[in-house]
Amino acid sequence: MTAPQAAKPRARVPKTVWDLIFTLVIPILILSPNMLGSGISVADLLGGGTGGNIRAYLIAALIPVAYVLVDLTVNRNVSPVALIGGAGAIVSGALAFWYVDGFWYAIKDSARSYLTGILFLLSAATSVPLFRVFLDAASIGEKPEDRAATQQAMRDPGVHRGLVLGTVVFAIVDLIGGVVNSVVNYGHVTAKFGTDAFNAQVAEVNAIMRVPGLVISLIGVGLAIYFVQAAVKRRYGAGASLLEPSKLAQKMRERGEVGA
Repeated sequence: MTAPQAAKPRARVPKTVWDLIFTLVIPILILSPNMLGSGISVADLLGGGTGGNIRAYLIAALIPVAYVLVDLTVNRNVSPVALIGGAGAIVSGALAFWYVDGFWYAIKDSARSYLTGILFLLSAATSVPLFRVFLDAASIGEKPEDRAATQQAMRDPGVHRGLVLGTVVFAIVDLIGGVVNSVVNYGHVTAKFGTDAFNAQVAEVNAIMRVPGLVISLIGVGLAIYFVQAAVKRRYGAGASLLEPSKLAQKMRERGEVGA
């Protein structure tokens, strides 16, 4: 008699998929005046007219905010990176109640990028540039000795200059991304706030800018990492990397610099 086979664990939906659903798909469906060609409009279900459109707009804007905050609460993630993301979500939620269209809507929709860029630029003038915070958070799960080596390396003057340069580059790219998003919004979102057309245009731009916005962000991160890694290699030799703490610790041990 064969032993019963253990039930296979149910495949979990990747977090990236949930992110996409709650920050893009659901908001677009809520804003659509003709949801998936069904003739259903959330704005009409919420009373129609200007009031219904405003309610639909607010719900679409606040669902991603609620998703981010619930995710932080459920996962109890209090890392600096998560807290910065949470703070950005709160700013976005607050700005949803700024009822504007035209030029000021284009600025509002990019406010998060502008504020992030400015914050990173300001941090570059301090002893803790914010890109260092991101890299430090990435090493939280490493062995204590490897994490200690990473933190020691980031205090090195040469590596610190690389972190400052990486932070500045990331900030500049984020600001450029904000400008691009504002230009696209200004060109596409031309209807008056509170109308069906306004909500439809916002949904359209959200869909248009998702991939370009992600690409711009990745370019900023990639360039920042490049400048930081270049500084680390100059200081500790080829093969040293802040993204691989164990290899960095080994390089530092070879040079007799661990704990120095």
